[in-house]
Amino acid sequence: MADTREHALDGSRGSIAVREWPNPRPRHVALVLHGYGEHVGRYAEVADVLARHGAAVFGPDHVGHGRSAGERVVIEDFEDVVADVHAVAALARAAHPDVPVVLVGHSMGALVAARYAQLYGDELAALVLSGPVIGDWELPRRLLSHAEIPDTPISPAALSRDPEVGVAYTRDPLVWHGPMKRPTVEAFVRMLDTVSKSGGIGRLPLLWLHGDDDRLVPLAGSRVGIEELRGNDATERVYAGARHEVFHETNKEQVFADLIHFLDGVFAP
Repeated sequence: MADTREHALDGSRGSIAVREWPNPRPRHVALVLHGYGEHVGRYAEVADVLARHGAAVFGPDHVGHGRSAGERVVIEDFEDVVADVHAVAALARAAHPDVPVVLVGHSMGALVAARYAQLYGDELAALVLSGPVIGDWELPRRLLSHAEIPDTPISPAALSRDPEVGVAYTRDPLVWHGPMKRPTVEAFVRMLDTVSKSGGIGRLPLLWLHGDDDRLVPLAGSRVGIEELRGNDATERVYAGARHEVFHETNKEQVFADLIHFLDGVFAP
């Protein structure tokens, strides 16, 4: 596993912890954005794959997550998270000027990545969305129909067919195991609507990765969002039987191979 460095940035709502997987002479920079309730440390294997491909990798813990500041899992406005990611990108560009940047987002992180691409797509070389929370995601509407948000944490079994992934998730002290919080659910609704109405990403290459047995962020709802977002260069990879976290699935080697094949195409002479 590659060595890492830790950074602290002044974010929109407090200090943001950023992990770096260094590469002194990278072919590209990869920004990795984690999902709801977790932290970027769960993406160490993805970062290692990208680093072996020649990337310098940077990933923040979003506000209220992991080692970053804020009330746990409270995000009042996802535009703040997008701004934080832009600050991480500035950190990466300062370390590696004139190196192309790839944005890789999973789940909630893919929602942030989609919005980032709409705002700053000209600063990116490619966009990768894994199990993206975009389009017609009905969970927030269902939760907000209750007077109180039900205390139903994410089931570890919904993440991957690999039981060890669920065990590690359950034991991880930096993972949130409680209920969703109303301000965050309301912010999800607003950002889903914003991304839906803000147009496509033009010529920016897009790779969409999804499991067809994703019960947390169902494939059909995300497809609605992909169709709204996609531009002229989109690649789709749907994995039979895979659940929500395709980077942690039993077929992850195929997922990694598809990711690297896509990036090779982006950076081909």
